[in-house]
Order: sequence, then C-alpha cells, then structure tokens
Amino acid sequence: MRSMNTSASEIYDYDFNLTCEQNPSPELPDGSMVLPVLYDLLFCLSLLGNTTVLWVLLRYIKLKTMTDVCLLNLALSDLILAVSLPLWAHYSQNLASCKLTTGVYQVGFYSGTLFVTLMSVDRYLAIVHVVSAMRTRTLHYGITASITIWVIAVVMAIPQTVFASLEIDDDDKSFQCLPLYPVDRQQFWKMLQNFSENTVGIFVCLPIMIFCYVQILVVLSKSRNSKKDKAVKLIFTIVCVFVVCWVPYNVTVFLQTLQLFEILNTCIASKAINSAMGFAEIIALSHCCVNPVIYAFVGEKFRKSLGKVLTKQVCWRYQNRVALSHRDTTEKETSNTPVKSDY
Repeated sequence: MRSMNTSASEIYDYDFNLTCEQNPSPELPDGSMVLPVLYDLLFCLSLLGNTTVLWVLLRYIKLKTMTDVCLLNLALSDLILAVSLPLWAHYSQNLASCKLTTGVYQVGFYSGTLFVTLMSVDRYLAIVHVVSAMRTRTLHYGITASITIWVIAVVMAIPQTVFASLEIDDDDKSFQCLPLYPVDRQQFWKMLQNFSENTVGIFVCLPIMIFCYVQILVVLSKSRNSKKDKAVKLIFTIVCVFVVCWVPYNVTVFLQTLQLFEILNTCIASKAINSAMGFAEIIALSHCCVNPVIYAFVGEKFRKSLGKVLTKQVCWRYQNRVALSHRDTTEKETSNTPVKSDY
C-alpha cells in the first residue's frame, strides 16, 4: 500500500518529468478534512463488525474447525488494517510513530488478502473434496496455516517499515511519512514493493480465488440441494466484492510499475495515475468493513449464533428491569406500611 499523510494519499515521487507539476492528492474538496473523516468512518465500521465477529466466535461458537480459525484471523487482520487508518490521519509526527503505523498497515494489508484466499481454499475443499478434505480441514491445520500467513505478512512488511521515514513537505512545512530508499538502489526497492503487492493481490491470490469458486459453482450446479441458489449468490458476491475493492488498486500499482520502466511517464498520465491511486486506496480499504458481512453475518451458522446472543442479551436486560421494578415496588410498599408500637 502507498504511504499516507494527514491530508491525502501520498504517492511516491518517481521523478518521471521534473517539469511536470505533480498533483498526488485525489480531486476531493478540502482533502485535508475529507480523507481523515473517511479513514475514521472506515475504522469505526470495521471495528464494529470485526469485534462482533471476534466476540461471537470466541465466546459462543468456539474454535472447532478450520473455517472458524480462518474467520477469526480474517477479523483480526481487518482490525489491524483498520487500526492503522486513524493513525495515518492523526499520527504524531515522529519517526517511531511513522514506522509503527507503516508496519501495522502493511501487515494488515498482506494478511487480509492472504486470509481471504485461505477462506476460498477452505470453501473449495469443503464443497469440492468433501471426503478427502476431512483430514485437512481440521483445527490443527487451520492454526498452522494461519501462523504461516502471519509470518509471511510480517516478512513482506519489513522492507516498508525499515525504509519508512519523515520528510518535510515544501508547501506547508509539515512532516510526511514516506519510504526513503537508498539512492543507489531506489529503483530496485520501488519495483520490489510494487511487485510484492501485485503478486499477492492479482498474480497469486486472485487466480486461486477464481479457480476455487469456479470449481465450487461447477459442483453446486450439479447438486439438488435446495440451498444451492443462496450458495451461488454468496460465492458471486465474494468474488465481485474482492474484484471491485482490490483490482482497481492493483491495476493502478501496475501502471506505476510501468512508469518505472519509462512507460506511461507523460505529464498527463502521471497526474491521472496519481489521482486514481487516491480513490483506489479508499475503495480497497473499504474491504475490511465488508468482510464481516460476507464471511460472518451472511453465514447461517454465525447468523444463528449472533441471534441467540442478542436474544439472551435482550432477555437478560428484560429480566433485570423486571427484577429492579419488583424490588422498587416492594421497598415502597414496605416504607408505606405503618409500624406497630409495643408501648
């Protein structure tokens, strides 16, 4: 993901054309206020949805299957990504905060995409290879796969975290958290970062998702299950949401990579790509708010568990109110009863 500052999404300065006045900010009115508000809104929505998922999973559903483990880690990943958003918008301007925010953001970005892919593989095994997958879709394998993904995400986040640095904006003299690569290896690290994001986003994870869900649709099309239509709609929603949220961002990153090879490095192209990146980032970040709805609230098992939880909470509150009301009535009756004297 690109590094951000308090006013807008900051795009790397590739120095394609020094005479071209770059405009890295998306064309939003009063961007210094709009983007922080958007980040805070996305954070609140993600916090509400993902904490609800974690609460229900840990307290009521418990972790029994690989699917439960995947859902838990996906919610954690989305929360990590969401937590970085208000930090980008309101972070204190010091190097430690810059590196911490960058690291949190990168880990959330990579782990989120990988866990979405793992969920796709899990559904593929559960539907296409029902019998043979009984040994692999266990709690043990789910934990092992999750640990592996977290390790991969941390390793891939290290370069951006190490190179994260504070630079002074010449226009308003404010600090910006940007990657500062070694001068002699600047081109290499920029290309490596873009290639890493594209590899995870569209070259590996997206093809795996498409393969898994195409195979699932083939199996469901031959099934006589009455719930087939709901499953097909859910699968279609999963793929479409992922494509809508992440493909624009990854395509924009790929276009920036072409600029590194001195392709599309005209002034007009640079401005268009920089502006597109600002909007693509916001669309991509919204995926962490949608995940709880797709993977949890739409799922029958989670929906029933959540319904039981809410029912218990409503009944508990109602019983407390009745008990409190009964106690107040009893106390009033007691206080109004005349006390007989023994004298």
